[in-house]
Amino acid sequence: MEATAYSEQSNPVGNGQEYLRAVMARDGSFDGVFVFGVDSTGIYCRPSCPARRPKAERVLLFPSASAAEKSGFRPCMRCKPKVACQRAELVGRVCEHIQANLTGDLGLAALGKRFSVSPYHLQRIFIQVLGMSPRRYTEECRIIRLKGHLVGGESVIQSLRRVGYSSQSWLYTDPTAKLGMTPGAYRRGGEGMRIAYHMGSSPLGRMLVAATEHGICMVDLGENDADLVKALHREYPKAILADSCEALGSFEAVLGYFNGHQERIPLDLRGTEFQRKVWTALQTIPEGSVCSYSDVAVMIGEPKAVRAVANACGKNPVPLIVPCHRVVRKDGDLGGYGLGLWRKRALLAKESRRSAARGPAARR
Repeated sequence: MEATAYSEQSNPVGNGQEYLRAVMARDGSFDGVFVFGVDSTGIYCRPSCPARRPKAERVLLFPSASAAEKSGFRPCMRCKPKVACQRAELVGRVCEHIQANLTGDLGLAALGKRFSVSPYHLQRIFIQVLGMSPRRYTEECRIIRLKGHLVGGESVIQSLRRVGYSSQSWLYTDPTAKLGMTPGAYRRGGEGMRIAYHMGSSPLGRMLVAATEHGICMVDLGENDADLVKALHREYPKAILADSCEALGSFEAVLGYFNGHQERIPLDLRGTEFQRKVWTALQTIPEGSVCSYSDVAVMIGEPKAVRAVANACGKNPVPLIVPCHRVVRKDGDLGGYGLGLWRKRALLAKESRRSAARGPAARR
């Protein structure tokens, strides 16, 4: 039987407790990722099904609709989980094709012909499942692959051709919006860039703050200085890194965030256009408030891009300044945090107390 109860140790469909929370919260971002069956009714549903929630001990998790049906469960007539799984499987195949053929014709017409669906239908279900169009997904894939080629030392022209662009005009219209820095600097792993950094103590452990001439490019928290410096070297392998008092002002500005001083600080961030849009939205979440990944997706005008928003939060290079710790799951669970959940919990608790002391007027 290809299923798991949420309480079992073996978990063939992923994190059982996370998936159970998605079921209880009717989290639509998991539609197509798995289905759940109710053993007392013999019916399986998608996570967002509007029907009344079963008791946790009645829930069985399945990796697909076919797995649920092989185990004797019938599809729910209300939420039609089989249709959602079929859409997710199709989008998954299209994504694999795009990733493997970045230099080919990836227009809607070509993709529709290859997968025997109309371009309009493909566009619609792609947005429903992934939260972005095939064109946006293709561009994100190309940017990620382009970065890999540039860091590997290839020329800008050669790298562009290897990801499907025949000219440099696409990249040079706004290179920093796509790469976070000029293509040449990215190719050289930050070579020629001078990054000053400062390390010191913070309420949540040792902290490193690094900055270029344009602004802060990295904030990291950890247990020891050596690991923090190694992480900075991995991010900028060929830059000139200097432990310098030049970065002391930036360090003190970030340290002020722990005390509620949140003035605007110049930033120099590398990321895709989508990531930068998410990071900008996160800076509008007021202290003492939280919102869900779904809320952020709505804020940036892409309500279906919940998973992509979560990924962008995970790639945030300047936590605290860009407060990704204020984003939680729809059911109130903290979700993930690259600096450790205990730090996320501590930050939210401190901000909540400070906001409550100021009163409701200060939070508006």
